[in-house]
Amino acid sequence: MHPTVSPWPHRLRRAGLPAASLLFFLALWQLAAASGAWSQTFVPYPKTVWDSFLAVSTTRDGVRGYQGFLLWEHLYMTLRRVLFGVLAGVATGVAVGLAMGTVGWLRNLLDPWLTFLRALPPLAYFPLLVIWLGIDEAPKITVLALAALPPAAVATTAAVLAAPVSLVEAARALGGSRAQVIRDVVLPAALPETLTGIRVAVGIAYTTVVAAELFNGIPGIGGMVKDASNYNNTAVVLVGIIVIGVCGLIVDGFLKSAERILVPWRGKA
Repeated sequence: MHPTVSPWPHRLRRAGLPAASLLFFLALWQLAAASGAWSQTFVPYPKTVWDSFLAVSTTRDGVRGYQGFLLWEHLYMTLRRVLFGVLAGVATGVAVGLAMGTVGWLRNLLDPWLTFLRALPPLAYFPLLVIWLGIDEAPKITVLALAALPPAAVATTAAVLAAPVSLVEAARALGGSRAQVIRDVVLPAALPETLTGIRVAVGIAYTTVVAAELFNGIPGIGGMVKDASNYNNTAVVLVGIIVIGVCGLIVDGFLKSAERILVPWRGKA
């Protein structure tokens, strides 16, 4: 009989190391702010940032949040834009990648365009989208979709091309049609790498949100950060950065959980 190993030390280590690193970072931040080497305008105390977090999250002395919107309202609009942009970009990217992976001439036709789009930073073409689509929601969602599309398409294409040839040939030998082979063999084989591409696409779109909210971005976390930076309000800028980062961790954790559920065999076979 082997002694039962308790999972608690492992769990405590997984939770304790990030917590310890966070405390260490806060201590360094406090020391840097207290050193006097930088002005409080540029390096505020952690407590100042916390006070700003409370200020933008509540109504005080008749002032509601930041620019009339509470923090959760800014966050809601940002995540809403990301959701719509990612859904459009990922859905299109996966469909394009599936087509490119199964049709050779289409892959040769579209691959240079995907590479061209992937090489462009969103700030390069976002002003053009504003000219074409106005300053409301359309250009913001479009730039997020365009940021998410190339990585999803490239990952799906590579995953489809990497599908086991022996399984594809066996399915064809058994009388499977092209659609059946794609549905029953190619798609399941490509799913793990496609999900990885989707995670990358979501991450790229999420990091593009500040650029998407440069114009008329309030309410929105990116718009709040941009507006606060115009007035050297570093504390509010840091609040926005921290909120964006924490939400990014949560979104990525959700995607990892979805990946474990959809492809539980990954890394085990």
